[in-house]
Amino acid sequence: RHGATHVFASKDSELTDEDITTILERGEKKTAEMNERLQKMGESSLRNFTMETEMSLYNFEGEDYRGKQKLSMMEWIEPPKRERKANYAVDAYFREALRVSEPKIPKAPRPPKQPNIQDFQFFPPRLFELLEKEILYYRKTIGYKVPRNPDLPNAAQVQKEEQRKIDESAPLSAEEAEEKERLLTQGFTNWNKRDFNQFIKANEKYGRDDIDDIAREVEGKSPEEVIEYSAVFWERCNELQDIERIMAQIERGEARIQRRISIKKALDVKIARYKAPFHQLRIQYGTNKGKNYTEEEDRFLICMLHKMGFDKENVYEELRQCVRNAPQFRFDWFIKSRTAMELQRRCNTLISLIEKENMEIEEKEKAEKKKRGTKTPVSQKRKAEAAIENSGKKDAKKAKT
Repeated sequence: RHGATHVFASKDSELTDEDITTILERGEKKTAEMNERLQKMGESSLRNFTMETEMSLYNFEGEDYRGKQKLSMMEWIEPPKRERKANYAVDAYFREALRVSEPKIPKAPRPPKQPNIQDFQFFPPRLFELLEKEILYYRKTIGYKVPRNPDLPNAAQVQKEEQRKIDESAPLSAEEAEEKERLLTQGFTNWNKRDFNQFIKANEKYGRDDIDDIAREVEGKSPEEVIEYSAVFWERCNELQDIERIMAQIERGEARIQRRISIKKALDVKIARYKAPFHQLRIQYGTNKGKNYTEEEDRFLICMLHKMGFDKENVYEELRQCVRNAPQFRFDWFIKSRTAMELQRRCNTLISLIEKENMEIEEKEKAEKKKRGTKTPVSQKRKAEAAIENSGKKDAKKAKT
């Protein structure tokens, strides 16, 4: 475009010293023209730009609004100050939230060095009478006055009666003091709260009649000691303060034991119907079959559960291992990936189906027995009538002869 191809194509240089001089002169001339033009334009306004001004933001159209926009102090609404908690300790918060309200009436004083007696140690009732007499006399010696309890309906009468007992109290005689010391040795003094809790949990776990397992469960006590304590416990258990809670706990455990026995019996009855239960066992699903487990898997679960023992501890963990090791399920990823809890839920469903099936079979058998029972009296009646007719015929023949 500018002759570059001509320059590169030519072998010899076409430029001379005269051409270079002409080019330089032309450049100097253009530079002089540009400088002259800039001098005529003068300095730019940007060079004289400044931020200093006497104008104010409050001045508008020649009027000063500085004094007109002042707000009075009465019109200012101050926001509330943020309250900051000094202590963020969680323990202190719950200690305050769960703090038990102090009783309105202070507890009555008790004599010092009095023996610590628990109700589960089953001391003789006479001992409590002597200790109560000793406490009343101690309160008399210190001049204790019974306060009135406003929560009671007849507070004045109760206060008067309690104060009368204190005023009429007398110290223990020598015979009573000796009797008290003797009675303190007649309870189960070597049984503490830990031993008592172990005894209650053992009764819940094994039932009140399985005394051998209960004795093994209580640590630090011989079987003879546990048997002796159990006899006294069931004889005087109504003397305990929280006997209702304890009996409910034991009865719940015994109900679980009976449930395990009934389930074991149902499995025994179901398995006994088949010679080869691992191949022949059938379950009547009804509408509760489900879509995940197959009949072969359910059959294996029931048979293995019966074989290992339903009441065995950690039986479902062992059942899970048996499922994983079973050769027929080596390609069955669903049953092999089930947890012990999922297998337990499935077994509970199958057990309920088996119990329902056994109940229906028992009802059918009872109905058949009733039908047979109604038929037998009729047949016996007919036999009796036939015997009477035969005897009548024989008598008639004898009369003829």
